[in-house]
Amino acid sequence: MNSQNSYISHNLLVMDYLKYTISLSPDTQDFREILMASLAETGFESFIETGQNVEAYLPAGISSEPKIEEMKQVFPFDISWTKDEIPDQNWNEVWEKNFFKPLVVADKCVIRAPFHTEFPKMGIEIIIEPNMAFGTGNHETTTMMMEYILQSSLVNSNVLDMGCGTGILSILSSKCGAGKITSIDIDKWSYDATIENAQLNNVGNIHAILGDALAIPSEKFDIVLANIHKNIIMNDLPLYLKALKPEGAIIVSGFYDSDMDDVALLANSLGLVLIDKKIKNNWCSASFTISQCRVGRC
Repeated sequence: MNSQNSYISHNLLVMDYLKYTISLSPDTQDFREILMASLAETGFESFIETGQNVEAYLPAGISSEPKIEEMKQVFPFDISWTKDEIPDQNWNEVWEKNFFKPLVVADKCVIRAPFHTEFPKMGIEIIIEPNMAFGTGNHETTTMMMEYILQSSLVNSNVLDMGCGTGILSILSSKCGAGKITSIDIDKWSYDATIENAQLNNVGNIHAILGDALAIPSEKFDIVLANIHKNIIMNDLPLYLKALKPEGAIIVSGFYDSDMDDVALLANSLGLVLIDKKIKNNWCSASFTISQCRVGRC
């Protein structure tokens, strides 16, 4: 990641948060990745990296300090922290403060906020209202997912976007010619953000659903997008496969390259084969399709 970067998960709610400002010694990027991955397993929902430390955000009322103390004993580095309570606030201002700037993806698409007045002109322009939902394109996982969409043939395709966040992948799919997009997220804030951002971009073929993988409609999709977390992907991959057309593709991200073997092993056991893999700053994204043997075409 860059010296200042951020990761906001799909599960953030509108509530008060606790901010842990964590210092590492020695402070290396690899150790930061280990720290954030470990904290994410204990309930922390967002992270902001600065040049001096890592800021980790936890919903107020959840206590993870005993778990942090346990992890501290096995980390190959030392950590110390301070804790502050952060009340709900204007998250547009927070994003502006944290340098959400227009982003160009694959020299084809620019993502900007409504408050941006200067930005590169590209063939595809997406406006995202920055808020507590995940997905402004600035995180590596979202960028890689967008790259996959931009290199795919989506004309008239039926797309499923799991953990849709701000709706950015759904909107890009629409602008790339998809005929219908079903966007699902368990977080009410993300559900509302997807609807709002679809309207901002004059996109009318997105159907937003509030729920988890059990809310997937009983229809078949050409492409399933899932930029979530490793554990959710591993749990829900069979349901993604059930919703996939025989020639379709499942594109996933939201996990580290070190987790790829686990994801690929499960995918292979389900009859999926790896098409391609991308890596950015240790984050991973991968594309799978159904094995021809599974559909009787060996």
